[in-house]
This record gives sequence, C-alpha cells and structure tokens, in this order.
Amino acid sequence: MHCLSPVPRSSPARRSGGFTLIELLVVLAILGLLAGLVGPRVLSQLGGAKSKTAVVQIRDLEQAAELFKLDVGRFPTSQEGLEALVSAPPSAPGWNGSYLRKGLPTDPWGRPYHYESPGRNGDIDIYTLGADNAPGGDGENADVGNWQ
Repeated sequence: MHCLSPVPRSSPARRSGGFTLIELLVVLAILGLLAGLVGPRVLSQLGGAKSKTAVVQIRDLEQAAELFKLDVGRFPTSQEGLEALVSAPPSAPGWNGSYLRKGLPTDPWGRPYHYESPGRNGDIDIYTLGADNAPGGDGENADVGNWQ
C-alpha cells in the first residue's frame, strides 16, 4: 500500500486579520487629538458662514428694494416693509414685482429681517440682529446690515 507521508506542521500560529486592543486604542487616541484640534476651527467657520449668508441675503434684498424704487418711485415704507417686494401694496402704482424670485427670506437664524425707511444709516436699513437677536454683539451675535 501506498503510505501517506506525514503532513508537515505549519509554522507557528499565524495572527488572524484583526487588530489588537493596543492598536485600536492608539487609533482612537489619534482621532481624539485630531477632533480636538480641527473641530473648533471647523465649527468657527460654520458660524462665520451664517453671517456671510446674511450679508448676501441683505444685498439681494437691497437690490430688490432698488428695483421697487425704479418702478414705484420710492422705497417701500417701514409699514409696508420687505413684504412689499413680494406682494403689491395698495399704495404702490407701477409695482411690477415680485422683486424676489424665491420669496422673502428669513435670516440665517430663522427670523425675519428688519427694515426701516427712512433708515438711520441711509435711505433704507435692512438688517439682522445676529444669533442673539439683540442689538450689538460680537462674532455671530453681531448685527449685520446693508450699511456695513
């Protein structure tokens, strides 16, 4: 009979494809350090984005008010407000709107923009009071207006 040769023993036990606990802890520590260093910078940029969005929206509202003035001969009154840019007020002959394609926006914090005519800083003032919805402030709490 044919004799089978013994099966050669394999080399010492090979490691399976997983990670050790130490390797996982090192990776978690590195990720924690990165999150601690990068996270605050990213969050501060997100905050600044809201103020920048407000600046762009206010500029669009101001341009719409200028178009209203071209058609009607005056800016909307404080009583008519910015709503006059999307629906015709009764005292606005020549109104040829809507002057805002996507309707009247709210500020980046979800509140309506403030409007004054005549304004304290020019013919009209269009502004938001920032994240804290109070006059003044710094950073995200700062007022943003068309006079800036």
